[in-house]
Amino acid sequence: MQVDPSRDKDYSFARLCDLKSHVTLKITSIEGNIPRRTYTDALKDPDLLHAGIQHDGPSDLYITCQLWANGIQYTLPFRTAWKDFPRGYTWNQTIILPITYPSLLLTSQISFTIWDCQGAGKPVPIGGTTMSLFTMKRTLKRGQQRLYVHRGVEADPKPNTATPSESEGEAEDEMGRLERLVKDFDRGDIVKIDWLDRIAFRQIEKVHAAESSKSDKLYLYIDLPKFSFPVVFSEQESSIPLPPAPIPHPLPPNQQQLSGVPPHLLSSDPYLWRTYDPDAWRENPVEVKHRKLLRSQRLGDEGRDLKPGPAERDRLNEIFRLPPTSSLSALDKDLLWKFRFSLFRSPRSLTKFLKCVTWSDPVEAKQAVEKLLPLWGQEVGMDDALELLGPGFTDKRVRAFAVKRLERADDEELLLYLLQLVQALKFDMTTSKSDSLRGSRSHRKRDAAGDEGDSGLSQFLIDRSVANPVLGTSFHWYLMIECDASQPAGKMYAKVAFRFQTRLSETSEGTAQRDILKRQGQLVEALSARSKEIRNSKDSRSKKIEKLKAFLADSKHNLSPLPAPLPLPLNARVSVTSVTPDKSSVFKSNLLPLLIWFETTDFTRDSEDETTPETPVSITPDYPIIFKNGDDLRQDQLVIQLFTLMDRLLRKENLDLKISPYSVLATSKAEGMVQFVPSKSLATIMAEFGSLQNYLRQEHADDGALGSYGIESGVMDTFVRSCAGYSVLTYVLGVGDRHLDNLMLAPDGHFFHVDFGYILGRDPKPYPPPVKVCKEMVDAMGGTQSSHYARFQSLCYTAFIGLRKNANLILNLVALMVDAGIQDIQSEPDKAVQEKFMLDLSEEDAIKQFEALLNDTSYLTIVFDRIHDL
Repeated sequence: MQVDPSRDKDYSFARLCDLKSHVTLKITSIEGNIPRRTYTDALKDPDLLHAGIQHDGPSDLYITCQLWANGIQYTLPFRTAWKDFPRGYTWNQTIILPITYPSLLLTSQISFTIWDCQGAGKPVPIGGTTMSLFTMKRTLKRGQQRLYVHRGVEADPKPNTATPSESEGEAEDEMGRLERLVKDFDRGDIVKIDWLDRIAFRQIEKVHAAESSKSDKLYLYIDLPKFSFPVVFSEQESSIPLPPAPIPHPLPPNQQQLSGVPPHLLSSDPYLWRTYDPDAWRENPVEVKHRKLLRSQRLGDEGRDLKPGPAERDRLNEIFRLPPTSSLSALDKDLLWKFRFSLFRSPRSLTKFLKCVTWSDPVEAKQAVEKLLPLWGQEVGMDDALELLGPGFTDKRVRAFAVKRLERADDEELLLYLLQLVQALKFDMTTSKSDSLRGSRSHRKRDAAGDEGDSGLSQFLIDRSVANPVLGTSFHWYLMIECDASQPAGKMYAKVAFRFQTRLSETSEGTAQRDILKRQGQLVEALSARSKEIRNSKDSRSKKIEKLKAFLADSKHNLSPLPAPLPLPLNARVSVTSVTPDKSSVFKSNLLPLLIWFETTDFTRDSEDETTPETPVSITPDYPIIFKNGDDLRQDQLVIQLFTLMDRLLRKENLDLKISPYSVLATSKAEGMVQFVPSKSLATIMAEFGSLQNYLRQEHADDGALGSYGIESGVMDTFVRSCAGYSVLTYVLGVGDRHLDNLMLAPDGHFFHVDFGYILGRDPKPYPPPVKVCKEMVDAMGGTQSSHYARFQSLCYTAFIGLRKNANLILNLVALMVDAGIQDIQSEPDKAVQEKFMLDLSEEDAIKQFEALLNDTSYLTIVFDRIHDL
């Protein structure tokens, strides 16, 4: 084979947006050894008697493939047809996806999973692989593809896939090198010499047979269309015509066409050419070099006494006020670096300064961390510390600085952020990987405790959780839900959980706490098993309730009573002694959640003026919970946590809106516990009592309270305040799907929301109002002209401004949850919340805009509420 030098003279390509056909591929064959079980193995395991891989010949395998982009599926899964395999695994099946090439994204990838059946209806994965459709040069892959298959797992479709089609960290084998040369031969990059080619291909077949027999790797062969030209990723351009580009000396006609370029790739103007620049999305190297030279002159202490002028000071203050989601321009970064020695005087400047640092320059990074970062000292706010622990800051020294700030927080405050701090451990793992890629020996070291990323965050959380059982209980359950071996971070969380349990076993108090956590796990397992059994049962609801009560009352299950008082996983401040079988029941909803009543020991609220994440809505000797199986409660758990945080922020502003969030704990991705609050939905109240006022008078009537319509003034005050609080809180988080069935009212006047399946602006109904204030709520206050409604509006404005002052803290908490796998928090959730605060407006204009939103009543809402009732 000889390389054709004339090929280098051609400059030919096609644009993706010009391909109008559907995405097509052919699943060809599998290369590698697939272990087969013998008939003796099948006899040992009855489930294997009908397994396709236990007989002597090749298995009846099948392959599923699906198109993904950014972790979102773009097609339904396609499955290969059944085929008999007399000798090897060869399909040669063409699959046409229902999507055209111009619709592909640059991040598009196809996941392939090889399946076999282990018993009737029990497919098991032989292996999986994920292939990106575009190369690093943004060109569409073409021709035959040899995909490395990861054994025993399904294909991972996430952007940072755990099953890449190219084996990472391994040198190219001989077969891979030869197949790459064959591709060059098929494209015409190698001169064809018939007699020499026949000898070469016979030799390649021998090498292929030898490599296949001795290799333990598994490969899947895929054929993609062989386009004549490289296909470059390109979106459809604007139809606005470009101005003519006059050239004083037109080119001769024979020079107006580049060799091999199709005419449709050229502009209509004969002197204006459309070319592809693969470096167009990269930073300008001239600007990078200029910035490096400029900053190299200021890396010493020369600018220590440099002070900004009035105009520069105004611009710096504008930069400091930018929300965490804002990006800085090159000019803003240069301005921050120029006055870096005086920035520490503004406590809001730390995160903006760290964003201006060129972390790829070790000299600049060293000065930023060793000389400048300590200048901020103790002036860093909690919101900035949480931002430094997010995905935007990967330097371990910066993250360790943020952990030092966390050490000043007490346990109650730490509990407010614990859910996000556990998620931040994932970004510590990312920091560890990026440090290793930079090749620094010091970055590859780990401390004695095994702290990932060496920021000290996991060790800090372990130390505080060991010292406080309430904190430790939440920390334990937050870790358990992340210990998923199929996820990249699952092993890291398992290591942290192991270290936490090891620390607990070092003291007698810790050993007792470890035993409590074990008993909590046994309680959850027992309720989970009973919930699954009830869901799968075909008995009537009354029969299911009878069986549940019998199960709870059976002494052999150690639930009635419990062997010893047990702090609930849902609320570790509540110790339960027994289950009350007679009060327990099964709800009517599709998932048939369980209602379990627990008898408790005495517990009281530490302070009436302080609300914590575990503060119950009401203080009773019984503590009822709802146990759900088949529902992911992580999103509800996040919303309730943010509600609790925002209530605490408002209380610091001396604004008590009577917000008492119920507790939620997701014990896995498909089940969890919810505190049950005795209350009724507004739909039920309207059906039974005709109005909310009649319902409140039922237990809290006061004939002398004319100003509150015969309702005790304290109850009416609680109702107005809680309505204002939840109206603002649900607006900030963009809670959707609001109707009278998930708006609740307790007899003491506490109004609250439940069921947070849609947040951050998502709503199944069209044109939802931004602030949910239904007609029934307004009527209960006496109408829009009443003094109670005017007070409701005033409380809403005050609450909105109070939360707007703490917007950065809320935005950073939401941003830390971006990789939590929660349904509505997948892509830039903090920006969705940022829009609600209207940070681009002044406070006065923001209040006017919010006032307009509050008064915006949608008649469609009333219509949809009535349709929902029907």
